[in-house]
Amino acid sequence: MKAVPFGLAAALLVLCVSIVQLRASDDEIFYESFDESFEGRWIVSEKDDYQGVWKHSKSEGHDDYGLLVSEKARKYAIVKELDEPVSLKDGTVVLQFETRLQNGLECGGAYLKYLRPQDVGWKAKEFNNESPYSIMFGPDKCGATNKVHFILKHKNPETGEYVEHHLKNPPSVPADKLSHVYTAILESGDDVRILIDGSEKKKGSFLSEDDFEPPLIPAKTIPDPDDKKPEDWDERAKIPDPDAVKPDDWDEDAPVEIEDVEAEKPEGWLDDEPEEIDDPEATKPEDWDDEEDGEWEAPKIDNPKCEAGPGCGEWKRPMKRNPAYKGKWHAPEIDNPNYKGIWKPRQIPNPSYFEIGKPDFDPVAAIGIEIWTMQDGILFDNILIAKDEKIASAYRDAKWKPKFEVEKEKEKAEEAAAAGPDGLAEYQKKVFDVLYKIADIPFLSQYKSKILDVIEKGEKQPNLTIGIIVSVLVVFFTILLRIVFGGKKTKQLAKKEETSAVAAAESSNDQSGSGEKEGGEEKEVAGAGAGAAAPPRRRSGARRDN
Repeated sequence: MKAVPFGLAAALLVLCVSIVQLRASDDEIFYESFDESFEGRWIVSEKDDYQGVWKHSKSEGHDDYGLLVSEKARKYAIVKELDEPVSLKDGTVVLQFETRLQNGLECGGAYLKYLRPQDVGWKAKEFNNESPYSIMFGPDKCGATNKVHFILKHKNPETGEYVEHHLKNPPSVPADKLSHVYTAILESGDDVRILIDGSEKKKGSFLSEDDFEPPLIPAKTIPDPDDKKPEDWDERAKIPDPDAVKPDDWDEDAPVEIEDVEAEKPEGWLDDEPEEIDDPEATKPEDWDDEEDGEWEAPKIDNPKCEAGPGCGEWKRPMKRNPAYKGKWHAPEIDNPNYKGIWKPRQIPNPSYFEIGKPDFDPVAAIGIEIWTMQDGILFDNILIAKDEKIASAYRDAKWKPKFEVEKEKEKAEEAAAAGPDGLAEYQKKVFDVLYKIADIPFLSQYKSKILDVIEKGEKQPNLTIGIIVSVLVVFFTILLRIVFGGKKTKQLAKKEETSAVAAAESSNDQSGSGEKEGGEEKEVAGAGAGAAAPPRRRSGARRDN
């Protein structure tokens, strides 16, 4: 048996002592490791919609247990009541948990709900999507949605209504099957910081209209719903010139194109040769019954004589643009003397408006997981509520980091084996990590779903990596140009380039697929030599009814 190095032994001892101290600290409010079975401690919802089966299961490749989503396409709901409600109003409150998407996540959630006390009208055994929560936090991905939610439900003191306020431009869900730890740090009721694996991804102020949608504090005024636009209100900035007259030589009936009278039939044109002929190699099938199937006709192929010459069949002069074409005449536009601008209803005081110095958070009395997911294999672990972010950091180092490092090394080994000697898969992984960071840039939020669609196509077909990079960069720099220069023409160009980028990625996708399917044909044609003519296109046999 090998001796353990002194330095390593000392580090392990310090780590163990720190964890013991943390567990005894008053700053740790709640911690769930799932080392023991959840049964009898967590309450599974008895509502009919929630048929998903929770299991106490090990994380793949580890001896560490967690709470497992065991079946696909099910609704799940489970809740744990806290010993005492937790106030979110004063000081720092840290919400942290791990989740591992062992089979990936195409459509589903892996978030937690921090529920209000039950005296507001909910029961643990009836926990469902209507149960009132203060905060919802964690990964959610389906279709265009790919985000780590942070949603605050806040009571409007004027109306008594609870409103959901969503953190703007939240980070994306990590696109792998590794363990990840999600941390939300509420700082003195003023700000929130979102961390993934200990790295800060987003920071927002609860009272800033730039950080939450809708803003926590409503607008002071709102459009008057009873105000109506006057009937004589003219919003047209330009109008047709009433004094303009169509010119006498303006022919609205002139065609767009006319026959090119100067065109001449090419020499050698084969007027009497048809463009297609019967396939001379085709034979009538033995089981062909003329009475039942009709008279058999050989399939058609392109006439090889036409390919050798300039053309076959009846020659017709080509069409060209008509220089006399002007189209329908319209009077030129002039400034409208009656123009009053775009009408807007008058503003009135907002009855929902209020002012506060800090959010009036409701306390958290329970932690619930209520999700609808198409994937199984979602594992929750190490759920923590604490008053000090150092405690959360210590748990990440002690509980999450060792697992993650093992999983990361295994992933690297698998990628290296799959990539071969050139190490391409590792390079692609780094590229996609950068592209996901680009997608999280705030000024790209309007286009985030499109960019993520393109990136995900590239992950499924790694041979498209270069095309995906080009597509995302085109979108990025086009929008950047729009922001810098503005203007109508720039916006039109940006839209065109953005569409072209997405189309380019999709085109690459299609070409890749067809190349794999028709590889044999491509090899065969290539083998015929560069100077060989392409084989004639064959058509299936035809039936002709008598």
